[in-house]
Amino acid sequence: MKKLNIYFTAGVPKLDDTGKIAKLIQESGADMMEIGIPYSDPVADGPVIQDAHSLALKNGMSIKKLFEQLAEVKDSVTIPKILMGYLNPVLQFGFENFCQKCAEVGISGLIIPDLPPIEFENKYGEILKKYNLNFTFLVTPETSEERIKYLDSLSSGFLYAVSSSSTTGNENAVLKNENYLDRLASLDLKNPVFIGFGIKDKSDFENVTEKAQGGIIGTAFVKILLENQDWEAKAESFIRSVKN
Repeated sequence: MKKLNIYFTAGVPKLDDTGKIAKLIQESGADMMEIGIPYSDPVADGPVIQDAHSLALKNGMSIKKLFEQLAEVKDSVTIPKILMGYLNPVLQFGFENFCQKCAEVGISGLIIPDLPPIEFENKYGEILKKYNLNFTFLVTPETSEERIKYLDSLSSGFLYAVSSSSTTGNENAVLKNENYLDRLASLDLKNPVFIGFGIKDKSDFENVTEKAQGGIIGTAFVKILLENQDWEAKAESFIRSVKN
């Protein structure tokens, strides 16, 4: 069974919706979720998720607040929860302190796109291991086979394969990149491969998971949260439509 991973930005549409959205994602049949930590300069993200980051910060979302919210759903939301964020706010919070809090509130792994692998190896990998947290690196169609294997060796949980060299939510993301997907499938990687960036519906999800173990949907889901007053019903039916 191919895994569906749903991303949303914490603190939208309203500050206190995080727990409600996490429960909805689980109840709608997704296999796991990525919770985005709002940041003022989310360089890997397209306009929709950038807007979500801005709104969340305006709403008053912070790492401290997010941990409080996650503590409230620790026992009721049991599918894997991954925090995705940028390095600067995590370092300001204190890296080990951050990891300890993640462990306390039931987070299973982290994605920090701007954490250099060499820093991970020399400094942060041991701290993550101490708190039993997975860490996922990203690869793109331009990443060499040697580097894909290297990043796979450092990753745990899954390897995040960006569908094409673009920001999240790019309408022109090349999802059916046969050469890239074939290359990843042939590499005998230790982690399952999840494809992300540009997956908008069931058809996209099925396309990318023909040769990968999972797909990540972010922008299409966040758009529902931002654009619909009755987002709960729409968000639930969206996840069900992709998964079933």
